[in-house]
Amino acid sequence: MHFTTYEENTRQELLKWQHKMQKRPNLVDRTSKAVQDKINNIIPDKVHQVITTTIKQMTRAVLTGAEFTTSIAPARYSLEEIEDAARKRVSFYKKAGAAEGGITGAGGFLLALAEFPVLIGIKLKLLFDIAAIYGRPVNDYRERLFILHIFQLAFSSQKQRQQVFSRMRDWQLKSQDLPEDIHQFDWKTFQQEYRDYIDLAKMAQLIPGIGAAVGLVVNYRLLDKLGQTAINAYRMRWFEERSLPGNKVVLPLSN
Repeated sequence: MHFTTYEENTRQELLKWQHKMQKRPNLVDRTSKAVQDKINNIIPDKVHQVITTTIKQMTRAVLTGAEFTTSIAPARYSLEEIEDAARKRVSFYKKAGAAEGGITGAGGFLLALAEFPVLIGIKLKLLFDIAAIYGRPVNDYRERLFILHIFQLAFSSQKQRQQVFSRMRDWQLKSQDLPEDIHQFDWKTFQQEYRDYIDLAKMAQLIPGIGAAVGLVVNYRLLDKLGQTAINAYRMRWFEERSLPGNKVVLPLSN
């Protein structure tokens, strides 16, 4: 297969992103993790409880519920057209999330906690829309697992990010080993492990009113980060699937 100029440029961007996801934690990463651990220790128990409850509800809803279905039609065109649609969707949610964050941030700590599940919902809805734009069947729980991995990839420490990224590579092949039915998949154990490996300090950043950050700025930046993570994750699958038997494209993956 011959790459268009856009596809070749995208491939180079993807290789850089892959390298970033796989790099070992450096001094800055280790220092940041140490600071985040200290933040975890001073985060009020009420916040920990809200985060724990929200993550459990979120994973259950994503895997088994219908709350996050999307009406976004897949962009069945070139990669460039697909990603143009995805970037427009990210822009839309960044503005919506900033507005929501500004409102809850102005309302004080308790209101911010109460609105935390809403803010998580906005971020997950973005991921479902992006998945649909790339033509992924979001009603398939295996695709929903991938969406949860994207969320975790965006909000994990660098050490954990390496492990999550490793599970996401070659997803088309790995997902074939998963059971067809969600009820045959041990989603309750997955839910607990998922919660255990989410960085609480990073999750606390999602709550306007925590720390000195202004809600609208935090949401804008986090939605941008989440959107870019999703775009690169689906780019990776786009190229990987074109390197499967029957296709001539082989994407050199970074080590």
